[in-house]
Amino acid sequence: MEFEESGIGEECGVFGCVAAGEWPTQLEVAQVLTLGLVALQHRGQESAGIVTSNGACPPIYTAHKGMGLVSTAFPPEALLKLRYGNLGICHTRYSTTGISELQNCQPFVVDTLHGKIAVAHNGELVNAHALRKKVMRHGVGLSTSSDSELITQLLALTPPMEELDAPDWVARIKNLMSETPTSYSLLVMFKDVIYAVRDPYGNRPLCIGRLVPISKLHSPAAEEEDTEGWVVSSESCSFQSIGAKYYREVLPGEIVQISKHGIKSLSVVPRPEGDLPAFCIFEYVYFARPDSIFEGQMVYTVRQRCGRQLAIEAPTDADVVSTVPESATPAALGYAQQSGLPYIEVLCKNRYVGRTFIQPNTRLRQLGVAKKFGALTDNFAGKRVVLIDDSIVRGNTISPIIKLLKEAGATEVHIRVASPPIKFPCYMGINIPTKEELIANKPDHTVSGLWACYQLSRRELPHYQEKDKMISSSNKSSKRVGHCTACLTGKYPVELEW
Repeated sequence: MEFEESGIGEECGVFGCVAAGEWPTQLEVAQVLTLGLVALQHRGQESAGIVTSNGACPPIYTAHKGMGLVSTAFPPEALLKLRYGNLGICHTRYSTTGISELQNCQPFVVDTLHGKIAVAHNGELVNAHALRKKVMRHGVGLSTSSDSELITQLLALTPPMEELDAPDWVARIKNLMSETPTSYSLLVMFKDVIYAVRDPYGNRPLCIGRLVPISKLHSPAAEEEDTEGWVVSSESCSFQSIGAKYYREVLPGEIVQISKHGIKSLSVVPRPEGDLPAFCIFEYVYFARPDSIFEGQMVYTVRQRCGRQLAIEAPTDADVVSTVPESATPAALGYAQQSGLPYIEVLCKNRYVGRTFIQPNTRLRQLGVAKKFGALTDNFAGKRVVLIDDSIVRGNTISPIIKLLKEAGATEVHIRVASPPIKFPCYMGINIPTKEELIANKPDHTVSGLWACYQLSRRELPHYQEKDKMISSSNKSSKRVGHCTACLTGKYPVELEW
C-alpha cells in the first residue's frame, strides 16, 4: 500500500489476441482486447491504446488511443471501428520515461520496408539515453519522449543478412536484444502474426493463454481443437475475465510466434554465461494482482508465505493482526495463521478513490491519502494491533495510519513489513523516488524522530522482512532462481549506461 502514495509506479501492461481458425473470425477480438486491458488496469491508468489488424496482405491496421482509464479511453463508437480485426495488441500505460500525453500512448505503429508493424512495450531500457543518440545518428527522427519508440525504430532497421522481399523478424528481434539487455516484454504485430518477446533476464512478466468455449473453461478435457484464439498478457489475471486458460509463461529471452494456427517458439536468446534471470521481486510484493501466476506459483501464495515468515522473524505480544489494504492482506493472513492471532480488519478502504500512486499529479496523490481510509473502531479499540504493510518507501503513508489507529483507540500498533527496506532507485520500469527520498536512507535520528512523533514503543517499531527470507518465500522450488533485487541491494542485473 505504501507504494500507492509514494509516487512509485509500474510502467504498464500489454495484451494481445489472435483469433484461431478461419478469418474473418466470429470472435470479437476488440472486446477481448478491451476486457484484457481492464484486467490489467492496476498496471497503469494514464492512457490506453488498441491496434487491430485484419491480417490480410497487405493488412489494414485500425487504431484507437485515449487518455485515462480503459472505460474512458474506449467508448462504444471506438470499439465499433475496431470490430473487423482478426488480431490485435493493446497497452495500458503508467509513464516512467516520457511525459503523460497522448503522443506517448502505445501501441506505436510505424512503416518498415516490408509494411507496418505495431509494437507494445512493458519495461524501461537501461541504456535508453545512449540508444536515442545512436538512432538519431542514423538520421531517424523521434516523435515522442518514450523509450518504447526506440524499440519500434530498432525493429524497423534491416538486418545485414535479410532478403529484400522476406523480412526476418527473428533476426530483427535478436538485433534489438543485442542493442539493449533489459528491460522489456514486447508484443510486435506484423500482418497476420504477433511476436511475444521477453528480454533474456525476464525482468518483466509475460504469459500466454488459450481461449476456449466457456463450457470447457474449467474442464481439463479441453483439447487443442477447442481453441478459439490465443492471448498473451503481462499477467495471467486477465485470462479469467475473457474465458482463457493459462497456457504458459514466455521464457526469459524467448521469441514466440502467435498466429491463427497456434503458438511456436522461434528462439531463446541466452544471457551472458553465469548470469541468472532477474524477474522483478516487487511483482510479488506489490505490483501484480494476487490471482496472477508467475514462475508456476500464484502471487497470493507467495505473499502469504512472506507473512508466515514475518511472524517467525518478528513475533510480538498482541491481540489482533490486520493489514493496510489491499496488497498486504495475504501477508497479514499468513502472519495471523503462523502466530495464532485472530485476523481482523481495522481500516475501511474507499474503493472508489483508486490506486492513487498511478495519478501523476502530486496534489491528487496527497488528497487520495486523506480520503482513502476510515477506522473500524469497534474491531480494535483497547487492543494491541499488529499492522502488516507490503512496503515502506518514504514513510509518509504509514505514519498517518498509525496516528489514525491510535486516536481511534488502539493501545499499541506494531508495524511489520512484508518486504526489506527499499534503498535504491530502479532503472528497469519501476518509477521509484530518488535515493534521498527513501526512508531507509535517512539518518537514524531522523527515522527515530518520525516514529517518536507517533509514540511508538521499541516493540512497535517497523520490522522489515529479511531479504534472503523473502527471496526464499518467492521461490517454491529447490532450484536456484534469479530475481532482480536492485532496489534493495543496489546490485543491478546489468551494468547501467548513461
